[in-house]
Formats: sequence, C-alpha cells, structure tokens
Amino acid sequence: MASKKSKQVWEFGDFQTPDTLATAAVELIQQLGLKPASILEPTCGRGAFIRAASSIFSDAKSLVGVEINKSHIEHCREQLEGTSWESKIHLLHADFFTQDWPEILDDLPEPILIIGNPPWVTSSELGMLGSQNLPQKSNFQNRKGFDAITGKANFDISEWMLLKHLDWLQTRKGALAMLCKTSVARKVLIQAWKKDQRIDSAKFFSIDALKNFDASVDACLFFIDCTREAKSKDCEVYDDIQSHTPSHTLGYHDNTLIADVEAYQRWQFLRGTDKDHVWRSGLKHDCSKVMELTIGDDGLINGFGQNVSLEEEYVFPLYKSSDVGNGRVKQCRKYVIVTQHVIGEDTAHIKDDAPKTWKYLNENKSLLDKRGSVIYKKRPPFSIFGVGDYTFAPWKVAISGFYKNLSFQIITPLKGRPVMLDDTVNFLPCGSKDEAELICSLLNSEPAQEFLSSMIFWSEKRPITIEILRRLNIVALATKLGRQKELDVFKAQRNALRQKDSLQQVLFAS
Repeated sequence: MASKKSKQVWEFGDFQTPDTLATAAVELIQQLGLKPASILEPTCGRGAFIRAASSIFSDAKSLVGVEINKSHIEHCREQLEGTSWESKIHLLHADFFTQDWPEILDDLPEPILIIGNPPWVTSSELGMLGSQNLPQKSNFQNRKGFDAITGKANFDISEWMLLKHLDWLQTRKGALAMLCKTSVARKVLIQAWKKDQRIDSAKFFSIDALKNFDASVDACLFFIDCTREAKSKDCEVYDDIQSHTPSHTLGYHDNTLIADVEAYQRWQFLRGTDKDHVWRSGLKHDCSKVMELTIGDDGLINGFGQNVSLEEEYVFPLYKSSDVGNGRVKQCRKYVIVTQHVIGEDTAHIKDDAPKTWKYLNENKSLLDKRGSVIYKKRPPFSIFGVGDYTFAPWKVAISGFYKNLSFQIITPLKGRPVMLDDTVNFLPCGSKDEAELICSLLNSEPAQEFLSSMIFWSEKRPITIEILRRLNIVALATKLGRQKELDVFKAQRNALRQKDSLQQVLFAS
C-alpha cells in the first residue's frame, strides 16, 4: 500500500525519479535511435534525468533543466559540479506556468529531446489544497455541458504540461519522453490526434510505479517522435522498458480511441448506431442515506439506521453496481425511493398519492436540498436523474461500469416490481424474458466481447462506459450470429405496442 503523501508531494506531485529508472529510460531512448542536439527537462527536480542524459548523450550541445523548487535545483547543481558537462548545463529556478518557454526553446539546437517526470497531481487535488501551482483556467479538453458539470473537467496537471510540450514540437524537430500515468498519456494522444497534430510515432513502455514511486497506478515511459515529416495515429504498447516487441497497438480510428487496433479492425463491421437498442444509465439521486433502504426485522431502514414507514408505490428493489458486477441478481439487498417517472416531473402529487412518503421526504428535505450537483438546481423537490419509461421496463440486460469484466446479466422483476439500477450500471430495457435472454446471449458472444474489449481500457476507474456500449450495433451482431429473425420478432412486438399506445392516447384525447 502506498504511504501517505506529504503536502510537498501532494501539492507539487513531487515523485522524484530513481537514478536506476532514469538511466534505463535514457538508454531506451538511445536504443530507439534518437540523437538529440539538445536536451530540455522542464521539471527537473533533483536531477536524475539531467545526470543520466548528460552521461549517455555526451554529444549533445546543450542541456537545460527548469525547476520550481529551489532546494532541488541546488541539489542538482551540486551533483554536477566538476563534471565534464558542467559548462553545457543551464539550470533555471522558475515556475513552469509563468516561464517564457519560447525564449529557451529558440536557442536550443535541433533535434530537441524534452524529457522528464512531470507532476503526478490533479487540478481538483490542488483546488482542495488551495494551491496556486496551476495553469490558467481554460477548457483545453473541450468539455461540453453535462460533462463539465458532473466533474469530467478535472484533469492531471501533467496532461496540460505534456500537451504544451507537444505544441512546442509542432514547429521543431524533436522527441518527447516522459514518465507519467498511462491514463494521462492516452489523454494526451487523443487530444493530439483529434487536432491532427504531427506525431511521427508514439510508444508506451510500462513501468512499475509502486516499486519506483510507491504509487498504486498504471504508469509508463511515454515516447513521441517528431523528428520526421510524417503522421501516425497508432501507438505501440510494450509490457516494460526491457521489451523489444509491442504486446499490442492502440490507436485513433473512426474518431475513437481504440485499445487494441487489430481486434477492432477484425470486428469493425459491428459498429454503428442502433436506434432499436439504446443503452441507459441507472438512477442518480446523490443522497443514499435518505433514498436507499434495507429490510430489517421491523420493516424498512434508512442509512441512518432509522425505521421508515412508506407506501409501496414509490419503493422499488435496487441493484447496486457491486450486485451486477458480482452476478448477485436473484435477491435484493437494497431498495430505493423513486420520486419521478421522467426527469423534471412535478413531485407535488406525492403528497396526496403517498402521504407517508411525502412526510419522510420533507423530514429529510434539508439533506436532499444540500446535494451539490447543479443538475438538481431549479428542479422540483426530491428530484432524481436517470429516469424515464426505460427505467420501469420489467426486464433488463445490465452491466456494471466499474467491474473489470464483460459479463452481461439479465435483470428480472422481483415480486412483480421492476428492479432499479444505480447510476454506475448501464442497461438495455427489454419487454419480456425471451427478449432479455436473446439480448444477453448476443452480448456475451465472442464477437461482441472482442469488439467491445478492443475499445476498453481496463485500467480506467470506470472502464465500461455507455459511450463504448452504444458503438455496438446489436442488429449487425444478430445478423452475424444468424439470429436476426429472432430479434425482428421483438422489434415488431414493440412497434405494435407503440401503435396501440398512440391509438389509446388519441381516443382518450377525443
């Protein structure tokens, strides 16, 4: 288990590179054929990369190290005193975010090697600390609307830095070699590929972050070559720094970051929009102690351990992500209060329909009103999200977004009530047991599993996203497996039901 971080480590992401790792990384860069005329380390710390690079790339004409921590700079200078490289090395005490980088870069002969180990810290962590060690605020990830509202705009400081490094190389010959989280390296690549920036080639070499930095995170040596006039949207992935053959290739194809290009291309024909099978996310309420209940000896119990008396009409069985991920989908351990059938629905009618439920909600109104997300602002009291007709489908096929396996589960009604799912579960609503069994069988088939896996990065906190699931065209999948006619039966049944409902609405209105 990683040790507790000091404020210095937390605020500045100050994980100093061991000399052995710095040397191995620089030796690898040399083996890749790069012969830098100059070397720049924008966050040089105590100088492990400076020392390794000065020894291995002895023909380079200059080397520049920049560091915000003055004691680190002094330590680095002491280590280099008396060496043959001392006259070629320029160490600068400066802040990355305020430094005039063109002034430094314009004096460096090409090709330039930009090397180092940028801070391992996120913008939200720095916000919690009240730190000023941040770039000026900008929407550099191009997040929009709901993504920004729900927190997806949080970013690693190193991501911002690496994108700046890459910008520098768009008008210069050089290469980038950085130790960073693997997730950060992927984000940098996808940003660059989306902007069609020049990347001649890219490589990830996995490193043991726990051993080298006491950090439980997937990390790599991230190498980008910009020394030739070429463009590639693939990246070779190596199991470690000593590997000579890539284990697989990730890339950017069809406007999508692909985890395994070879597997994706094999099943690419399964991709497409499927309007008949739309993936949904489960309920979002952000107040589990009030909204989620368990069964005790005397009835329902809320998260405060209080006995609660409610009408059944608004209480539904609930499966959490752990239930779905572990296949616990036969018995219910949780229940949830569902206050709306569609987003934005007025909740005032609960007062008359279910007075005990209304009383309970009002007794806990202060907690529900404190929910931080802006999605609840200017909404009816006790609002929830992720709710619609699909929520109340009697049968569902579901998968946890958190668990690192592609195991689709059939969700059956319990005691005649549709089962609710939490917002970390993705599901397809189904009209019958037979339809659910067919859909689940299709999704657990080899073609579906390989196609979806080719786009999933299993090291992510939530690897299975609704965006990935929606790329699979279930009609194309059923056709491949010779089961399209079975699927068509259920489509015809749904269409007939919609026509019947529409007719009833017309008759009622007249």
